[in-house]
Amino acid sequence: MLINFENVSRWYGEVIALNDISINIPPGVTGLLGPNGAGKSTFLNLVTGRLKPSKGKVRVLGEDPRNNYKLTRFYGFVPEQDAYYEKLSGLDFMTYMAQLHGFERKAAKRASMEILERHNLITHMNKPVAAYSKGMRQRIKLAQALIHDPEILYLDEPMNGMDPVGRNETIDFVKKLSSAGKTIIVSSHILHEVEAMTQQIILMHNGKILAEGIVQEIRGLIDEYPHNVIIHTDRPREMASHLLGYDDVIDINIDDKQNHLKVQSKEPEKFYQNLVAVIVENGFNVTYIDSPDDNLQSVFKYLVK
Repeated sequence: MLINFENVSRWYGEVIALNDISINIPPGVTGLLGPNGAGKSTFLNLVTGRLKPSKGKVRVLGEDPRNNYKLTRFYGFVPEQDAYYEKLSGLDFMTYMAQLHGFERKAAKRASMEILERHNLITHMNKPVAAYSKGMRQRIKLAQALIHDPEILYLDEPMNGMDPVGRNETIDFVKKLSSAGKTIIVSSHILHEVEAMTQQIILMHNGKILAEGIVQEIRGLIDEYPHNVIIHTDRPREMASHLLGYDDVIDINIDDKQNHLKVQSKEPEKFYQNLVAVIVENGFNVTYIDSPDDNLQSVFKYLVK
């Protein structure tokens, strides 16, 4: 395994950020998922050597990353917070970052222009970074992490502030990096973004790993609990009368003013199949279907229970 945590804890005074974590992270793309405060950034600060464990061992490529400067050539890091020399132009900033990785000046400038073009920043390369939009700042953060062609890439909320086009481009780029043999850890609190890049995820909550594995397996944990579905329709009471005939339906609440009903089912997959049949057979006009339980936060809630 490229990255290994062995009984790792990290605390700040009386606050525990990570609590006795043991995990091996394989090659490929791994999604590190959790709400704010889950311990994701602390996890990434430990693998980059920016922090030292209060307890336990962290190993990257078999070595302790703390104060291990030779490891920096093997990884790139995109922090969540902005950290730039904002008076520098995009090109000068990237050239400087390349030189920090040992590039000669001419080679650094050439590599910087190539990667700025790859990230659609070449037309802005002479502007100061301070003038960049949030999305452009995110893109140049990703570019600086890749300037030295690292083996491992750590991305901490890399798509914050990006528009939909930028998000799709970043997702596609991460997939290409994975296909090229890179190992990537993507930290996020948005499940569908990570699902677009990888099926291998780690769920974190309150400094602990609640689950790890394939997305579908972890999503399946939801199905062990009652599942709520909100449906907006022109005839909510009539629809409710049809749905109550199914044995998977536990409860239905009707809001006539809003023309919607909230259904609780113990078998969501079966319920959605039955719901389609009811809509088609009875000609219901359905304008909206949503499930507050079909999201990452609900997985955390159920796993914490």
